[in-house]
Amino acid sequence: MQLAVLGRLLSVGRAVLAALRGRLGALCWSLAPLSLSLPLPGWRDSAPRPEREQEWDDAPPTPTSVNYHFTRQCNYKCGFCFHTAKTSFVLPLEEAKRGLAMLKEAGMEKINFSGGEPFLQDKGEFVGKLVQFCKQELELPSVSIVSNGSLIRKQWFEKYGEYLDILAISCDSFDEDVNILIGRRQGKKNHVENLHKLRQWCREHAVAFKINSVINRFNVEEDMNEQIKALNPVRWKVFQCLLIEGENSGEDALREAEKFVISDEDFDRFLDRHKDVSCLVPESNQKMRDSYLILDEYMRFLNCRNGRKEPSKSILDVGVDAAIKFSGFDEKMFLRRGGKYVWSKADMKLDW
Repeated sequence: MQLAVLGRLLSVGRAVLAALRGRLGALCWSLAPLSLSLPLPGWRDSAPRPEREQEWDDAPPTPTSVNYHFTRQCNYKCGFCFHTAKTSFVLPLEEAKRGLAMLKEAGMEKINFSGGEPFLQDKGEFVGKLVQFCKQELELPSVSIVSNGSLIRKQWFEKYGEYLDILAISCDSFDEDVNILIGRRQGKKNHVENLHKLRQWCREHAVAFKINSVINRFNVEEDMNEQIKALNPVRWKVFQCLLIEGENSGEDALREAEKFVISDEDFDRFLDRHKDVSCLVPESNQKMRDSYLILDEYMRFLNCRNGRKEPSKSILDVGVDAAIKFSGFDEKMFLRRGGKYVWSKADMKLDW
């Protein structure tokens, strides 16, 4: 008899506990969105949060300087190229202008148009119209282009030169045989001779002249002191050859740049050989990888932190702030490598 009563009491107890557990569970579920937003006195949340959540919580970086690779198509076949012709897509002009206006609103001061080869699209008219829009309509302090120079005509300078602050021409060697080995050549045109012609056109149309060189296995022993000093660019950007998976390295890449790679010691030796060139701006792999804001042909920021280019959503779809949080951009390294400098030709004291 007593055992039967005890059994019934235990059953009632279990039922009461189950009901209480259910009510407590419902209460916890209803409070879950609050996520302890009101911390208890003396209590600190030391548990690490997921990296992606931290990205969203942090304030987005300012897109002070943006590199817009609006096309991937190119007429050269440089073996180390790390932005290859994986698509032929180019945004309609008005959509590109809309995105550039959004970037200006978010704090952009400098835009650099690159590719691929920017002058391949509509015989240079597309990039010319963007340059004019950015300087005339958006009133950006600095508008620049990086090009291999092979398709630029003097008429382009006459039409758009006044809107361009800096023209950077890629030149990796002053030996034409080396340029051929690298793939920086089209037909019989001499790349070095064309470089000097472009230098003169920049002088005539008050465009600051810059040279970009990728130091690799084929030019690392070259002495460029005399030629660079004769050309007298405002900046000589010297990059260490960089591997990007899916672009110039790996199974799905269009280039195999492994044979071009040099060691940090080799790069340092090249820099030491040219230490007396006042316009030299060196960029090792470490400085280069995360310190550029790269916008692709769809206006997506490209995150290179994992050794490959991982795209954000397009700024045209989600806005600049939402997209830039996933760019992998290292703003401190950008400033440390000298990413912000006197980049408006109105502020430059140059002997054109």
